[in-house]
Amino acid sequence: MSTALDPSPHLTSAAALRGVCKAYRHFRLHDINIQIEPGTVNGLIGPNGAGKSTVMRILMGLVQPDAGTVTVLDQSISSHDVNAKREIGYFSDDMRLYKSETIEFHMQFVGSLFPSWDEVYARQLLDRFGLIPTQKVKGLSHGQRVKCLLLLILARRPRLLILDEPTNGLDPIAKQEVLAELMQIVTDENRTILYSSHNTQDVEQICDTITFIDRGRVIASNHRDEFLDSWRRFKLRTPEDWRAPSIDGLRSETSFGNLQVMTLDRYQPAAEERLQASGATVETSEAMTLEEIFVAAVVRGREETR
Repeated sequence: MSTALDPSPHLTSAAALRGVCKAYRHFRLHDINIQIEPGTVNGLIGPNGAGKSTVMRILMGLVQPDAGTVTVLDQSISSHDVNAKREIGYFSDDMRLYKSETIEFHMQFVGSLFPSWDEVYARQLLDRFGLIPTQKVKGLSHGQRVKCLLLLILARRPRLLILDEPTNGLDPIAKQEVLAELMQIVTDENRTILYSSHNTQDVEQICDTITFIDRGRVIASNHRDEFLDSWRRFKLRTPEDWRAPSIDGLRSETSFGNLQVMTLDRYQPAAEERLQASGATVETSEAMTLEEIFVAAVVRGREETR
């Protein structure tokens, strides 16, 4: 039988997956290790079909892993942990509302189920999201339906938000409204967000830590600023028969005659000096965007698992 969550906000971990594996007929999660610290916004970036949704469903107890351990809010999670799930707000695009009912009906319904429902906050979200409480769900646009679902989740004041591509398909204004609200939520250091997307710009805007996942594998995980500081792209002019110096994390990206484009994932200022000493002329040394880092990390990860 489930026991109630400890009301204390002091957690050792908001969520953790250790050695998690899950096999399907045409897809497999491989040894997933992710640690989510309390009071942080965590991005899970991957292309479509990478395993993001499977990871989130495992965290929610909707899918049972074949191996490994899963904890959420310092408790083991399963499909039976009703009390634990009261503290989790989960968003997925396949969630459904009652089409013939109003937004107000849904607010009253969810509020009756969750003692943590914050009616004042719910009304504030109605205004911020531009929603009309008397409007029926069947008349909502895609963006309005997403904002309605998020309102119903956020007004419960969950300690952990697990959001699977919440801004997918939103217009730029609606997307910014949602992202702004999520950024506001974590000013309360007791609340945590896990946010999945294939849009690196959204993740870069709001996330503290970022995990890249591809083909069911975690290929890199780090703090956002450390990703941005540690990756570098070089354009080099090289003599004939040039050999790249041995620098950890230095990889060739493209080559056009004597022009080499290389990336480095453990950048130190001395890297330019070593490249120059090898006979190459460093024409440019550029920081990379998160999207460029993600693409380069995916390419490296796929090369390493061939």
